[in-house]
Amino acid sequence: MKTGLLVPDTMILQLIVAELAGHGWLKALNPRTYTLNAGSGYARSTSWAEHDSQEELYEPNEDPASSFILDGFPRTAGQATKLDELVPINLVVHLSTPTEIILDRIANRWIHAPSGRVYNTTFNPPKVAGKDDITGETLTRREDDCPETWKKRLQSFDENNAPLLEHYDKLGVLWKVQGNSSDEITPKLLEEFGRRFGAEETMAA
Repeated sequence: MKTGLLVPDTMILQLIVAELAGHGWLKALNPRTYTLNAGSGYARSTSWAEHDSQEELYEPNEDPASSFILDGFPRTAGQATKLDELVPINLVVHLSTPTEIILDRIANRWIHAPSGRVYNTTFNPPKVAGKDDITGETLTRREDDCPETWKKRLQSFDENNAPLLEHYDKLGVLWKVQGNSSDEITPKLLEEFGRRFGAEETMAA
């Protein structure tokens, strides 16, 4: 991630599946027992190689309360194909913002690591420069928030983006929204959600 590369498909898919199953959004048909492996730092009963060779089977939870949003995943058509095998996706939002706007935001982003609060010196600055509004503690930068890393990341995104968008366009679930800020994009997004899923449900969410 520090070099701007994507996490390998096998690893990110395992993390996504574990998260969805942990919330009950996916139901395991052949659940496994996981134990703490001190050597790897992960709670699991098998090695990565053993895990890859033993396919776990899941089915989506049909309860409407099992709805969820994936942010920034999948990143490739291959990941999307694997995700399709697990759970149906009914809307894919393609946020389109100029590269120069993205890089400017990254260059001016500061965080309060303990709480996760995010500031931007351009449009959401802290009340006191370099200090968290709530605790007064010093703000820091994310290790991967450097222009060169993000240029590589955006280049990688563009290379994978076309086949990914084509994949979801063929499924009829792709919707594109353009804008330079959340103030521009959010109203369009809420309007589309209301059109697709009903105004009452959107307002409640």
